[in-house]
Amino acid sequence: MALDRQQIVTEAIALLDADGLDGVTLRKLAARLGVQQPTLYWYFPNKAALLTAIADAILDQQFPDLAPPDPEEPWQDWLVGLAERLRRALLAHPDSARLISTTQLSLRMAAISELAISTLVARTVPLRQARLIVLTVEHFTVGHVLEEQTGRPAADSAQDFDLEAFVAAHPTVVAGIAEYFQDDRTPDDLFRDCVGVIIRGAVTTAGLRR
Repeated sequence: MALDRQQIVTEAIALLDADGLDGVTLRKLAARLGVQQPTLYWYFPNKAALLTAIADAILDQQFPDLAPPDPEEPWQDWLVGLAERLRRALLAHPDSARLISTTQLSLRMAAISELAISTLVARTVPLRQARLIVLTVEHFTVGHVLEEQTGRPAADSAQDFDLEAFVAAHPTVVAGIAEYFQDDRTPDDLFRDCVGVIIRGAVTTAGLRR
């Protein structure tokens, strides 16, 4: 069977969707492709290289091209939109947040960071501050999706959870959650608002301009 890198990565993403990150092994992938495991080493020297290729392919689905904001668009709004696209890319496949956090050599992630930092610098944000803002937004996004993809507690652990006691002990937490979602807000709104808080805080602290 003739193989190419794209075919292998496509099948690896299918394996990720089916079995999660822990299920992505060279042995399983080779079996799905109908080849011997050593054949894959012609294309990927190790599992880390395969995972990086998967990460790049997943990001490509939401970032087929990278472009700075229009001149009249505030960089803060553009950066929120960039974070939303990153979240959508990660939510499209199970365990993608874990995958991104373990692949330090993703060229697509590096390209996203380069675009974001250079965009802020072009808008007169000092380089150090630009890097800190982008790094914080990216890390928050990955961490937020990691929590979203962790899922609800298992049924056997939830059945012993005393909700009434939790509400009594944490009334402000519960009230805050209820207040936020009472106007039909969604988890998408929550993510967008949290990123906005990060960016507005950075702008205020550093005295930056739009």
